[in-house]
Amino acid sequence: MPSIATVADVRAEQLFQVLSGHLTVANWLALARRVGELLARDDVDGIAITHGTDALEETAYWITLTVRSEKPIVLTGAMRPASALSADGPMNLYNAVALAASSAAVGMGVLVAMNDAIHAARDATKMRTSSPDAFDSPEFGRLGRMQGGVAHFHRRPLRRHTIASEFDVRSLDSLPRVDITYGHTGATRVPIDALVAAGARGIVNAGVGQGDVTPDVLAGLDDARRAGVHVVRASRVPGGTVIANGAIRDDEHDFVAADTLNPQKARVLLMLALTATDDRREIQRIFDQY
Repeated sequence: MPSIATVADVRAEQLFQVLSGHLTVANWLALARRVGELLARDDVDGIAITHGTDALEETAYWITLTVRSEKPIVLTGAMRPASALSADGPMNLYNAVALAASSAAVGMGVLVAMNDAIHAARDATKMRTSSPDAFDSPEFGRLGRMQGGVAHFHRRPLRRHTIASEFDVRSLDSLPRVDITYGHTGATRVPIDALVAAGARGIVNAGVGQGDVTPDVLAGLDDARRAGVHVVRASRVPGGTVIANGAIRDDEHDFVAADTLNPQKARVLLMLALTATDDRREIQRIFDQY
C-alpha cells in the first residue's frame, strides 16, 4: 500500500499470527508490554494494530486498560478477504495508520477504525457477522469518522483509560480466571457450579433485560459468592445499563453491576480488578469508573 507512506513512516512488527478467537491471556500480556515499550520511544508517535475481528473489541478494551500512554493506539481488521470484490482491508488499514499518526487522536484512548468509523475501545462491539459495517457503538455512538485520511471527532471518551488507568500488568505472567455464563429461559445453576468447581475467581453472568436471572441461577450465584467467587451482573442485551441494585439488590447479594459494559468486556475488567483487590465495593467502584 504505497499510499500509506503519504500519512506516516511505518515500521512493521509481528508479535504472533493467530485467529483472534484463539488468543490467550499470554498473548494479551505480551501485546500490552510490547505496545508500551514501543510507545515509550521518542521516535514512535502512534501504533496501528491489525487484528482479527472476532475478538478485536476485547483486545482493544484490554489495551485501553493496560497501556499507559496518550499516544494514539488504533486497532483495525477486515471483514472481507483480500481476494474478495471490494475488499475492505486496505482502506481500513490506511485509515488506522492515518488515525494513529493524527494529533487529533492524542489522549483519546485506544480506538477502533473500521468502515470509516472511529469507535472508542470501551464502546465498540461486533454487531454483525460478516458485513463491512460489522462494528458499532450501540449505547453511545461512534467517536467520529475518517474522511480522506483525516480524523473528524465528535465527542471524547470520559471513562478512565490508558494514562489514567490504575492497572499495571508489566510484572504479571497470568490473570485470575473469570468466566461468562449466559441467561436464557429455563437457565439453571449447572454451569455456575461447574465453573466454581473448576477454580473460577470470577463469573460474569450475561442476564436477561437489566441483568435479571432465574431463581435457580440466583441461588447458584449466591453460593458462588459465598465460596469467594466474585459475581458481575451484565446483560445479553447489546445496549442499555445494568444498574446497581436495579433488577437485583446487588448490595444484599454482594454482586457487582456491569454498568454499560457487555459481558465480554466486563470479563476483561473483572480479571484486571482482581489483580488489585478482593473487595466487592472496590470492584464496583472500578466498574463505575472504567
